[in-house]
Amino acid sequence: MKNNKSRGSSKTEQSNHQMSNHQHHHMNHEKHEHETMNHEDNNHHDHSNHHEMMVHDFKKRFVLSLFLVVPILLLSPMIQTFLGINLRFTGDTYVLLVLSSILFVYGGKPFFIGAIEEVKSKIPAMMTLITLAIVVAYIYSTITVFTGLGSDFFWELSTLISVMLLGHWIEMKSILGASRALEELLKLMPETAHQIKTNGDIVDIALNQVTEGMNLLVKPGEKIPTDGSIYEGKSAINESMLTGESVPVEKSEGDEVIGGSINSDGSIKMTVTRVGEATFLSQVIKLVKDAQSTRSKTQRLADVAAKYLFYIAVIGGVGTFVVWMSLGAELSFAMERAVTVIIISCPHALGLATPLVTAVSSSIGARHGLLIRNRANFENARKIDTVVFDKTGTLTYGQFGVNHVIAFKDDENKILSLAYALENHSEHPIAVGIINESKKRDISLLDVSNFTAIPGKGLSGTVDGKSITIASPGYIQELDLSYNLKTYEKLADEGNTVIFVIENNILIGLIALSDIVRESAKTAVEELKSLGIQSIMLTGDNNKVAQKVAAEIGIDSVISEVLPHQKADKIQQLVDDKRTVAMTGDGINDAPALAKSHLGIAIGAGTDVAIETADVILVKSNPNDVVNIVKLSKATYKKMTQNLIWATGYNLLAIPLAAGVLVSAGILLSPAIGAVLMSLSTVIVSINAKLLKMK
Repeated sequence: MKNNKSRGSSKTEQSNHQMSNHQHHHMNHEKHEHETMNHEDNNHHDHSNHHEMMVHDFKKRFVLSLFLVVPILLLSPMIQTFLGINLRFTGDTYVLLVLSSILFVYGGKPFFIGAIEEVKSKIPAMMTLITLAIVVAYIYSTITVFTGLGSDFFWELSTLISVMLLGHWIEMKSILGASRALEELLKLMPETAHQIKTNGDIVDIALNQVTEGMNLLVKPGEKIPTDGSIYEGKSAINESMLTGESVPVEKSEGDEVIGGSINSDGSIKMTVTRVGEATFLSQVIKLVKDAQSTRSKTQRLADVAAKYLFYIAVIGGVGTFVVWMSLGAELSFAMERAVTVIIISCPHALGLATPLVTAVSSSIGARHGLLIRNRANFENARKIDTVVFDKTGTLTYGQFGVNHVIAFKDDENKILSLAYALENHSEHPIAVGIINESKKRDISLLDVSNFTAIPGKGLSGTVDGKSITIASPGYIQELDLSYNLKTYEKLADEGNTVIFVIENNILIGLIALSDIVRESAKTAVEELKSLGIQSIMLTGDNNKVAQKVAAEIGIDSVISEVLPHQKADKIQQLVDDKRTVAMTGDGINDAPALAKSHLGIAIGAGTDVAIETADVILVKSNPNDVVNIVKLSKATYKKMTQNLIWATGYNLLAIPLAAGVLVSAGILLSPAIGAVLMSLSTVIVSINAKLLKMK
C-alpha cells in the first residue's frame, strides 16, 4: 500500500508562503454563517435555472409557430395568388384571423415584453423593431378582414414571428451555461469536520456547526474544513488550487491553514480562526460574484442595426402615409404603402444574421477545443491587446519534472534508480516526477525493504542491502551532513525543489525538480507578439520561480507573489489603463481575475470554478489556443458584419420602392415581391454564415 509523505520545498517558497499567510491574516473579513453562503448560492442556481427555462420557452413557442405558419400561408390570398392556386372558401379570412391571432399573442409575447423593457430604458433595439412590425401588420390585417379593403399581411406576420423566434432560440441556446462558479467553490468544502472535545473525544459534526475557537482533527488525505491554525502535528498542505503555489507547503505548529486545501499524509490538529463568509474561500466567492456583477454589457451588432431600422420604419411609415394623403391618394392605398414600408423595415434575415454566425462559430470553436460560454465577451476578443497568463497549470503543467541529477558518487542513473525505488511507494508530486523521469530513462525498479516515511523529512528503506534515505534540506542539516551549499542555493534560487540521496549515511547525490513548462506556451507568446498583443505572467508563486519560467517562455512582464484578491486588482489596473485584457488561468485563485477581465479563458484541465467563471474554455489545455480565440473572434465579427449588410442592404433599396417614390415610372414594390426579396436575403445570410472559417 502506498503512503504519502511530506517533502521539503525550496527556501524561497517557505518565505513566500509565510508572507502570503501574513497578508491573508490581515484581510478584512466580515463574519456570517454558512447558511448565508448557501442562500446566495441558491439565488445563483435559480438564475441559471431561469435562463434554461427561457431557452426552453423560445423553443416551445417556435415549434408551435411552425404548426401555425403553414396553414396561415396556405390561407393567405396573397400567397395563393403568388403560387397560382385557389384554396378560398367562405369564412376563410376569419379562420386566417383566428390562427394569426393565436400566433400573434403566443409567439409575439417575448417580443412584446422585450420591447417594453427597451422602451423603458429608452434604447429601442431588436425587440422594439419586431414588435412594431408585427403589431402594425396585425392591426392593419385585422382591419382588412372586417372591411374588405386592401390586402392582409398575416403571412408576413407569421413568418416574421417564426424566423425571429428561431433566431432567438439559436442564440440563447448557444450562450446557455450561466456561471455556476459559486456552486463549484462551495463544493470544495467538506460536509463534516472532526471536532476534538475538551475531554479528548473526537466527534463528527456538520460544517455549519463549526465555530471559531473550536479544535478540529484533520486526517491524512482530507480537505481542511475551514481556516485555522495548527497547534499539533505537521504535514504538507496542497494549496495550489487556492493560492497558486505549485508545491505542497510544509505546515507545522503555529502555521495557518486554509479551508478547502488538501492535507497530505500527516494528521494535524487545528484551532478554527475563521468560519462562514470570513474564510479565505468565501472571500474568493465574494470577489468572483462582485467581478461578474460589474462585468460590462456589450451591445450586439444586430441591436445597433435594429435601433436605426426602428427609427427608419417609424419615420418612413408615417412620412409615406402623410405624403400620399397630401397628394390626394385613397386612404386604403396610403395605408397599404405605409404598412408595407414599416414591415419591410424589419427584415427576416436580421433575426438570423448574428445567431447563425454564433452557432457556426461555436461549432468551429468546439472542433478546435474552444468552448465559448459568453458570446458578447468572446466577440470582443478581436480587440484584445493584453493577455495575462497564470503560471501554474497554464504556462506549466502543474507537475514536477526532473531538471538536474547531480552525483557525488557513482553516476546519475544510479542516483535516480535509488530515489525511484523509494519514491515508487509514495504518491507525492515529487515522487511522481522522479518516477516519470526514471521510466523515461528506462531505469529498472529496484526492490525495497524496511520502507519508512519520515513526515516532513523524507523516506528511508533498504535497497540492495544498503540503507538509503531520501532527505529534505532541513533533514540533511539535522543529520549534520555537509554538502555544497552554493550548488544547492543556485538550484533553489532557480525555483527548483531539491532532495538529497543518502547511502549508508553518506551523501551521494541530489535531484532538483521544478514545474514543467508547456512547449505550446512558447509558441503562443510568440504568435501573440506577432499580432501586437502583449503577454504578462500573473502568479501566486515566488518571484524567482516566475522569472525563470517567464525567461524560458519569452514573457517580458511578470507580476508574482500575488494573492487571489490581488490578482483581480491587477487585472482591474490594466483595465483602468485602457487595455483590453484577456486572463488565462486554471486555479480557484484565478477565478476573480477571470471574471474581472474583458475575456476570461480557462485551461480545461483546471478547477471547476475557474472553468465556470470563464468566458471561453480551452479543452485541450493548450495556451496556443488563446491565439485561435482571437483569430476566431475576428473572423466571427467579420461574418456578422457581412450578414448584417446582406440582411439590411435590400431594405435600403426596397423601402423607397415600397413607399412608391417611382410609382410615376410604373415601378411599385408589391408585398409579394417584398416577400421574395426577404426570402432571398435570408438564404444569402444562411449560406454566408456556413462559410465562416477560422483563419
